[in-house]
Amino acid sequence: MASKTTVASAHAGIACLRRLSDAFRRRREELALSVGLSDGQWALLEEIATDHFMPSMFAKTRDSSAAAVSKTLRQLLGKGLVSVSLSKADGRQRAYQLSAKGKRALEALRQEREQAIERIWLGLDPSEVKNFVGFGNRLCDRLEQYGRKEEHK
Repeated sequence: MASKTTVASAHAGIACLRRLSDAFRRRREELALSVGLSDGQWALLEEIATDHFMPSMFAKTRDSSAAAVSKTLRQLLGKGLVSVSLSKADGRQRAYQLSAKGKRALEALRQEREQAIERIWLGLDPSEVKNFVGFGNRLCDRLEQYGRKEEHK
């Protein structure tokens, strides 16, 4: 019979996850800063690059306010990374597109990220990565299930 994880081991796992999360957040901030952006500006720039960007939907999926998204959009417009026009489909809507400068910034970020993946991830043992992904997905599933149960109490 398999033994259960101890409370001490669970706390060590939580501490490791916190360290990993902090390291990932810092690295994203460093990457964004390398092209003069904040992490939030980078996320919005990535979304604008898609064909289906809608500020209100972006705010909702990010648990952000429409005002915060509007502020970030103004910052990106001010940096010359985004342009805005009236939507061809609905003149009451605004359509946002990456400018040439915005496309270059996003491409630089993607190249930096690919280099980081190559240097950090691709040198790891493939079986360890596979085990990590499996464990991480199982842990996420358990956290989400627990959260749903707590919401219905």
